[in-house]
Amino acid sequence: MTGRTYRLVGADGRPYDSDVPGTLGGHRRNRIYGRLDCPGALRWIAKGHYVTQRVFFLDEPAARAAGYRPCANCLPVQYRAWKASLPSLP
Repeated sequence: MTGRTYRLVGADGRPYDSDVPGTLGGHRRNRIYGRLDCPGALRWIAKGHYVTQRVFFLDEPAARAAGYRPCANCLPVQYRAWKASLPSLP
């Protein structure tokens, strides 16, 4: 163990310290989560944007419970399942 502490967001939407790094990254404002190597997120980070809004989750259940949705680009299967679970409009 390196002794490093990571700041993650829990299922309750509150940040907490963890000795285990997050497996998913998210964006606070648009409430989307995705893989840490998501091309879309990496492009925004490279431009100097997105970083202050970035959050990290231990896993998908925590991200979903915190009110985030899957990224359509890097998690297409999870995104389609999330979209199918939405109530249909009359």
